[in-house]
Amino acid sequence: MSPIGGTMNLGVTVIRSRHSVRKYKDSPVEDKIVKDALDCARLAPTARNEQPWLFGTVQKRETLQAIADLTENARFIADAPLCFAIFGKRDAKYYLEDCCAATMQLLLALQAWGVGSCWVAGEKKDYAEDVRVLLNVPEEYTLVSLVPAGYPEEIQIAKKKILDEVVFFERYEEEG
Repeated sequence: MSPIGGTMNLGVTVIRSRHSVRKYKDSPVEDKIVKDALDCARLAPTARNEQPWLFGTVQKRETLQAIADLTENARFIADAPLCFAIFGKRDAKYYLEDCCAATMQLLLALQAWGVGSCWVAGEKKDYAEDVRVLLNVPEEYTLVSLVPAGYPEEIQIAKKKILDEVVFFERYEEEG
């Protein structure tokens, strides 16, 4: 049963089950899953159908370590079986929104396959340009997000606010 009544569907189940995973088993993620997740990412909504994204995958241990060393709070990338890198065309007006939608679809596709992941910020981070250079991505692109992924070794579920704490209907009114 859904918390708001009625039955749940598969899509809602995948969305509700997704949590950030930072500890992974030492098992590769199958190529068909990687390609399927990338295909789902490329189908994300995009303003004016610009599709301003470029998706990369990294699986070599030394490159994963190099990316981890560049980040501030994502050293766990070094231990992931793979990491996706989502870049957006700098001159596209809505590259950030479009690439965030693509990142979310990537996360959900991975979850649907039982692959854990974690959204690591790229936009506005000091290391964004260094990651772009490391991966030899053309200058017209900027890093939006990194998504380390693998089969979960451990899942820590963060407490979320209840629906009533984050929703208003029609107009926001202060309680008091």
